[in-house]
Amino acid sequence: MTQYTRLFDCIEPERIGNKEVLLAGKKNKQYEPLSGPAVIEEVNALANGLIHLGLQHNPTTETREKVGIVSNSRPEWIITDLAVQKTGAILVPLYPNTNLDEIAYVFNEAGVKYCFVHDKATYKKLCSIKDQVPSLEYIYTFLEVEDAPNWASLKRSPDAEAQKVIDQRSEAITEDDVATIIYTSGTTGKPKGVMLTHKNIMSNVRTTEEVINGIGVEEKKSLSFLPLNHIFEKTVTYIYLFNQYSIYYAESMETIAENLKEVQPSLFVTVPRLLEKVYEKIMNTGSTLTGVKRNLFYWAVGLGNQYDPQKRSALYNMKLAVANKIIFNKWRAALGGKVKAIVVGGAACPPRIARLFSAAQLTIMEGYGLTESSPVIAVNRYEAENRVLGTVGPAIKGVALKIAEDGEILCKGDNVMLGYYKNPEETKNAIVDGWLHTGDIGTLIEGKFLKITDRKKELFKNSGGKYIAPQPIENKLKESRYIEQIMVLGANEKYVGALIVPNFANMQKWMLLNGLEYTSDAEAVKNEAVIKHYKSVVEKHNKDFSAIEQVKRFVLLDKEWSVEEGTMTPKLSLKRKIITEKYQTQIDEIYRR
Repeated sequence: MTQYTRLFDCIEPERIGNKEVLLAGKKNKQYEPLSGPAVIEEVNALANGLIHLGLQHNPTTETREKVGIVSNSRPEWIITDLAVQKTGAILVPLYPNTNLDEIAYVFNEAGVKYCFVHDKATYKKLCSIKDQVPSLEYIYTFLEVEDAPNWASLKRSPDAEAQKVIDQRSEAITEDDVATIIYTSGTTGKPKGVMLTHKNIMSNVRTTEEVINGIGVEEKKSLSFLPLNHIFEKTVTYIYLFNQYSIYYAESMETIAENLKEVQPSLFVTVPRLLEKVYEKIMNTGSTLTGVKRNLFYWAVGLGNQYDPQKRSALYNMKLAVANKIIFNKWRAALGGKVKAIVVGGAACPPRIARLFSAAQLTIMEGYGLTESSPVIAVNRYEAENRVLGTVGPAIKGVALKIAEDGEILCKGDNVMLGYYKNPEETKNAIVDGWLHTGDIGTLIEGKFLKITDRKKELFKNSGGKYIAPQPIENKLKESRYIEQIMVLGANEKYVGALIVPNFANMQKWMLLNGLEYTSDAEAVKNEAVIKHYKSVVEKHNKDFSAIEQVKRFVLLDKEWSVEEGTMTPKLSLKRKIITEKYQTQIDEIYRR
């Protein structure tokens, strides 16, 4: 078969043939499938419409037309991406919940002229900043919105002459051309536009084929629910398309459980937070059981907590087989019944989650990467010998890894970005002698398995000059069912402190079980008995750390951090600087200032 070099080559007829379901989204509460030929038809019609509208094919990254997309994940998203690529333009995607100032900044820097949105609210949002973005001329909606141009009106089925123009443009695209500019939100500073070429992303697609194929699924079907504007889900989408998977899109984050049962995928990718919520729901259900059912549930969980893919005795395997037949089978059914593996990325996956789910025959394959690396750098494989819990696995083929003297993880390969758009200084800082400086601290276990220990910029010194890594402390404390979010403090201070956001549902249950009146979250976090309970939770986990790393004082907060209020990035990373500024009074209380 032909060696493909561009992302849009995934829909070449000889590759997808007459595949019955390539993409599927919900319409009128039913999945509406799009076959391979139907997707090709839609892509060409949209490409033709854009060209007819006046979209030019200019020679350089700087001069090429930019097309924005601010939408949730859906078949229309990937069709737009493919059409834009074939015209020779560059896609600039953003999260739907990106604030207006950031959208204006990104669209102005990139010079976005055309934009696609999914609904009325997002359309109004974009219209409200049109005066601030002189380059922005056209906004189209995917859904029918009154008094708004719909993308259907833009599509034009190409005749032979028009198809020739599309083909000429797509044939002129090389693997070294930029396919997309993805702006990283970051935890500080202005967003930077990561320029990713076809070669960058295709290198990831090719080298992860062995990872996907190693799972050996019976039916190539996946549910997609992470944002497509993030490189993790976007690259995974192209891995699916090049490997003939059918992709079904979840209606929303709230309907994932229902959609999993409907679609019955054999594989999906997620961030750890979703698995944590599934885990919490399972454990809460287990806590309501009584008698023999309760004993069996906790026996199975206990077995799962001992799981190690590489070290299992024959007796343990026999017990685990029983647990899978009578307890864990219900867990698998809740995820559709056919899931063989779950690829996890975007943040550190708590080892207890990876251990327990893998024991339940829902193999967790944790990986690691950055937008700047397209994104995959390393990933745990399906086979036990290439999977070590607590690590992000071995590097993928074609990617070289090394640990710098200060512990920073460096990588080199075709997956490393072209650079930051209009930002040569930051590019020079990020890529030195071909090595991408990830900003993460890590080690290589057995010289092969990469273990992330912290973010380089998040390390801080206490007043005694000792370095403290906050993430391991935070991740450990978040293992408690009573802690939803936490930020560890202590730069230039005598001891480590923390801002803690409780898991309010579990905190309320604890209060009721202990005869305490619950009126509101704000009142609950001030309750002396509640504070005493959280002290015991913190002290329990402090035993895992040295004296200088232990949390000595904390404050309970009455509201979760969120993307909407600006305290978290869309990837759900803490914006530490903003949180510090917002909660300075509470921090002063921790350090008795």
